[in-house]
Amino acid sequence: MRLIAVFCTIFGMLAAPLFASDLPVIRAAVLKIGTVNWELATITENGLDRANGFVLDVQPFADNSGTRIAVEGGEADIAVADWIWVARQRAAGKDYVFIPYSKAVGGVVVPASSTAKTLADLAGGKIGIAGGPLDKSWLILRAYAQQQYGLDLKAETEQVYGAPPLIFKSAMGDNYAGAINFWHFLAKNKAAGMRQLISVEEAGEALGLDTNTPLLGYYMKESFLAEHPELAQGFFEASRAAKDMLASSDDAWDAIRPRMNAATDAQFDQLRSDWIAGIPERAPVDEAAAGEMLRLMSDLGGPELVGDATTLPAGLFADVK
Repeated sequence: MRLIAVFCTIFGMLAAPLFASDLPVIRAAVLKIGTVNWELATITENGLDRANGFVLDVQPFADNSGTRIAVEGGEADIAVADWIWVARQRAAGKDYVFIPYSKAVGGVVVPASSTAKTLADLAGGKIGIAGGPLDKSWLILRAYAQQQYGLDLKAETEQVYGAPPLIFKSAMGDNYAGAINFWHFLAKNKAAGMRQLISVEEAGEALGLDTNTPLLGYYMKESFLAEHPELAQGFFEASRAAKDMLASSDDAWDAIRPRMNAATDAQFDQLRSDWIAGIPERAPVDEAAAGEMLRLMSDLGGPELVGDATTLPAGLFADVK
């Protein structure tokens, strides 16, 4: 009996890779410290990839350009970007399609001591902005300030552009009247006592945008999906299962906490809360709403931002439900 048990154990160990090899592999190129790793780790560590018909192979990169080169060159199958960038690539002839991931967006935070109540109160001050002049959050907030207050935020403030970690640290030192950054850096700012003046979501709503349109997502080549037509839905199902787990389970968050770079419990709690708030509804992307957002981005950023994607490219969004 013992010999049979040993044989079965050895056979199981040898057979597992063979059975796994029957499943298609999705190679995901991601930033080493990107928050998407929280979801992807939840997928792999809970077998949600195999349960949905594929094996997920996560490949870390140092920067976004590396992930994009990997997908374009065929070294990876999937990466993360906002759909406006993906639309630009598709309009330029690349066969990328987009699978929704998150609607989490940034906003403006001010020091705890600030008396500012609206964006208009930042006039005359210095604003730290993660990225450059074409940062989408900055553009939406500029449009909002113009609509609500007749304020040219660019003309009436001094802008300091920088990498997200630099803007985060400078904001903590009260170097700015306000700071605009990616959501997870703002979460840490808020955990340290800074106050959110307005979110990009609030500004977008005031501009008439459907803020449930997921801005961030996974993109892959349509030609890759042609070889495995079931993969888009399978990957989406795994992503949604991970979201459901993280939305409801303390244990799921405890499992990924070491990846979160949360220095304090307050940071951990704020990161968790803001990530969950960014979970979009389970529904196909509303293409009419996305078209309105793209039109606004085209108006604000021009070809430098959207390239030839002045209207929504056909087939941009993968057919997932």
